[in-house]
Amino acid sequence: MIKIKSILKNIVIIGTGGTISGVGENGKTVSYKAGSLHVHDIYYNITGINELANIKEHIDIVSIDSCNMDFSVWLKLAKTINELSKHDDIDGFVITHGTDTLEETAYFLNLTLKTDKPVVITGAIRPSTATSADGPFNIYQAVALARSEEAKGKGVLVSFADGIYGARDVQKGNSCKLTAFNHRELGCFGYIRDDEVYFFNKSLRKHTNSTIFNVENYKDLPKVSIALFYAGADSQILDYLSSTSQGIIVAGAGCGNCSDSWNLKIKEIISMGIPVVRCSRISNGIVTGKNENILETGVYGNSLTSQKARILLSLALTKTKNLSEIKEIFNIY
Repeated sequence: MIKIKSILKNIVIIGTGGTISGVGENGKTVSYKAGSLHVHDIYYNITGINELANIKEHIDIVSIDSCNMDFSVWLKLAKTINELSKHDDIDGFVITHGTDTLEETAYFLNLTLKTDKPVVITGAIRPSTATSADGPFNIYQAVALARSEEAKGKGVLVSFADGIYGARDVQKGNSCKLTAFNHRELGCFGYIRDDEVYFFNKSLRKHTNSTIFNVENYKDLPKVSIALFYAGADSQILDYLSSTSQGIIVAGAGCGNCSDSWNLKIKEIISMGIPVVRCSRISNGIVTGKNENILETGVYGNSLTSQKARILLSLALTKTKNLSEIKEIFNIY
């Protein structure tokens, strides 16, 4: 019997920097410089990766600490993937990224990419020079996920430490453990064991091809700021943000709650035509209002974290400033 060799999928790896490409003192996990290596340098000698897929192309969009990530890089990344995804000889994408803002990049791309092809983001907690660096295996599994037929049409995915997560609800939940990412209370999408992919869940929220957001002609996006409420917080911070921003996210206590002085200031800001969205500084749960007057309270952010609500509001403001329409957008995405 003649054994027929399977045709490998063509995967593009895109580097943005981060700890996964960091270099420091040999063996140590701290005091390193993020974004020191090109993406090719961190994947080319990973054992077995060339048996998983054909790495058709590798691109360094930027080489930065992910704390320096901003809209300009996100737009460049989205436009690059949208253009490359039109090519029939490209089957999927892997993005290497710093973990500090990985979840934000994932959600932005989830809302703005126009492809059903798998797009997988991964990173590392330990730099490339650390003992038992986790980056190589995370890349290996990200490529395994990006080549998977099951990954098509599920939106932007995050592959990390054997887990599969969706862009909307993934969060970094630990500052130093290798299993740093989770899905909050909602559970992960599935698991990866070596190179075998197992899906059990998917997101019901609209993403990628089904969104109304198209950023191809944008060079920047409306500025939205986040105000963190805490006991005794001075409402004057809202005055400053309303003078510098086109929208405000309030990370309130509990279900988006704030003090009387903050509530009055929020109502005043809304009357100025600046949309306000309330989220919670608590990472689990849902923030909703019952029969609320959105002209007084603002829009409720549902289950989005404040940093992801900021992204959605910024994109929403490219379409409308109407609070009722913004409320509907937050209910859909």
